[in-house]
Order: sequence, then structure tokens, then C-alpha cells
Amino acid sequence: MPTDALLDRFLTGLAPLAPVSVWAHGSLAGGDYVEGRSDLDLIAVLDHPIGARTVWRLALLHARLRGEPLAGRLHCTYLTPDTAAGAERRHLTWAHQELFRRPVTPVTRTELHTFGKVLHGAPPAQVLPPVPDGELAAFVVRDQREFWRREVDRAANWTQDVWVDLGLLTFARATVTLREGRLITKREALDVLPGLGAPGEVVEDIRRRRYGAAAESPAAESPAAESPAEEWTVRRARLTRDYLGPAIDALAAGS
Repeated sequence: MPTDALLDRFLTGLAPLAPVSVWAHGSLAGGDYVEGRSDLDLIAVLDHPIGARTVWRLALLHARLRGEPLAGRLHCTYLTPDTAAGAERRHLTWAHQELFRRPVTPVTRTELHTFGKVLHGAPPAQVLPPVPDGELAAFVVRDQREFWRREVDRAANWTQDVWVDLGLLTFARATVTLREGRLITKREALDVLPGLGAPGEVVEDIRRRRYGAAAESPAAESPAAESPAEEWTVRRARLTRDYLGPAIDALAAGS
């Protein structure tokens, strides 16, 4: 499989830096991975400070992987044992074909402790501090209120598949986390969304694109699905924004 080949080459290239651990989270760890559609979300823990020379070596490693199938979907954040604590700390990350810094969020940390997949070395429990009580819930509310609610008002985003997919799926996952204190996969989020009042046409559109649902799905039979692509894109954006704005407001107000 291209996924296995890419991971093998990545781990081989990383070996000279003597990683303490390499873990997968997200879809690959949670059993929801679809090759060619899902990202490869990784965390690597190095045993030494990440100085300029290490940054250069990591940039070179990822540059050498560019020609590999699926390389554009490989994202990796680099920690050290001394910097692993603290969800607000920003860590060197390769994603979207560039290096930058971002936090390892409470969602990612909880995923790692709950179902993280060990690709090399020590498991998360031996390296990564647990997520304190209440931190996960506080984060998902803040993420919905401060990021996603603002983005709902930016109409241009919602003609793009990625915004529709992540906007609705992240909302469903946040809702379940707040209600039940657990994380769910994106596939499970699709099953939850109709019960949360999400527009059925849009939910089935996401399901069909992400998981190859059969052509006889409700969305395929709907008038919207028979409209020109541009018309459906505009209608889908309106349905999604009309739903998400009030839904996020209600979630934030009730938390």
C-alpha cells in the first residue's frame, strides 16, 4: 500500500535523528483512514532540542519525500520530552508542504492517550502528560466559538468541500465530546449529524465524497444533486452556513 511505503520511508529517513517515539493520531489511529482521502497525522518525539541544524535536517527529509504518493497528506509535529507538556506551546510542524509551528491540541493529546498508534518507540503514556480534567471540553467550546463561528460568516470558504466537511464534522464531534466526554471518528460524526438537525442533503454529499456511498443515496436522488455543479455548490454553502451559525451559538451558550 502507498501509505505503508510512505510511512516506512519516513521512519527510515527520521532514524538518524534517533526519535524517542513516533505516533499516529487522527484517522489512521482511529480506524477511520481512507487511503488517498485521509491525512497521515503524526507526532515524533526527538531526544534533543530542536535547533537550527535539526530544523534543516527535517526540512530536507520532507523535501526528499515530496515525490512519494500521498506525501502531501503527511503531517508531522516534532516534540521533545522537555517540551511535551502544555497544550498552548507551539511545536515545529510539517504540514501542507511547509514548516511552521502550532500547538498539539487537547483533542490530539486525548486521541494519543486513547487510541494513538505507536509506529516507533515508547507509547504516549510514557512521554506525553495526560490531558487535565476539563481541558478537552474547554478547548472544543473555544474552538467552535472563536474559530468556527467566525469562519461561518466568511461566505467564500463554504463553496469549498474541505470547509463544508470539516465544519460539520468538527461540530458533531465537539457536541459528542461535550455531552459524553469522548472522542468520535469522522465517520461516526456523519451518523450523529442528522440527529443534530444538520441538512440531510449536505450530510449525504459528505458521506458520498469521503466514503464512496452508493449512487442511490438520498443526496443522489434529491433535486439538488441533479442541478448543475455550480448551483449545488452555492446551495450547499447556504444550507451549511444557515445550520452551523445557530448551532454553534447554541453549543457555546449551553456550555
